[in-house]
Amino acid sequence: MTGVPASAASSSPSAKGAAGASGAPEGAKPTARGGKLGAVAVDQASLWNVANLLTMLRLVLVPGFVALMLADGGYDPVWRAWAWAAFAVAMITDIFDGHLARTYNLVTDFGKIADPIADKAIMGAALICLSSLGDLPWWVTCVILGRELGITLLRFLVIHYGVIPASRGGKLKTLAQGTAVGMYVLALTGPLATLRFWMMAVAVALTVVTGLDYVRQAIVLRGQGIAARRAAAEEAES
Repeated sequence: MTGVPASAASSSPSAKGAAGASGAPEGAKPTARGGKLGAVAVDQASLWNVANLLTMLRLVLVPGFVALMLADGGYDPVWRAWAWAAFAVAMITDIFDGHLARTYNLVTDFGKIADPIADKAIMGAALICLSSLGDLPWWVTCVILGRELGITLLRFLVIHYGVIPASRGGKLKTLAQGTAVGMYVLALTGPLATLRFWMMAVAVALTVVTGLDYVRQAIVLRGQGIAARRAAAEEAES
């Protein structure tokens, strides 16, 4: 429609300049679709980063831990030692995967969901096994698991008001729980058995105290969110 032959238009300096600027050879198809496919490939590859692999390892260790814990009736010291090794690996990877994800920007949606599930799965499996074997009172298991599930639910209930940050007390609680449960997994006797009793007492106390603190934070966060919404609504009306 411009009156210029197609061959002349394609050989014009402006056309060649446009081709050179795009970095694609003349006659090549647009690369927008390829760019999208490349971005998807990158996203898919990021799922298999080292932090997520450690989380997957913890999930795989759960059934293995249970099998080792209950092997030969659940009271063989050798099998209990192997179970402790699996539990220790799970606890150590719990520390490293979160640190790696935050430090090297490896946070993914999978990690956000799978990481807390893996944490609660290995701890819950250990507590239930110990209580079913009679090594740990059921009320201790109920208090710890009830707190963990309750706080997780609470986080979801107030998520539209904000995020409850992990506190230093919560980290101490996790350390105390892991140490105490690990000591109960081992077939300890004498002074070490007494020590693990007091370690579990500390863990239960921290579990309750930090749980109540999370409830307080959730109430404050909800109140602040409601107040902010009311203020925004009043300002919009005025």
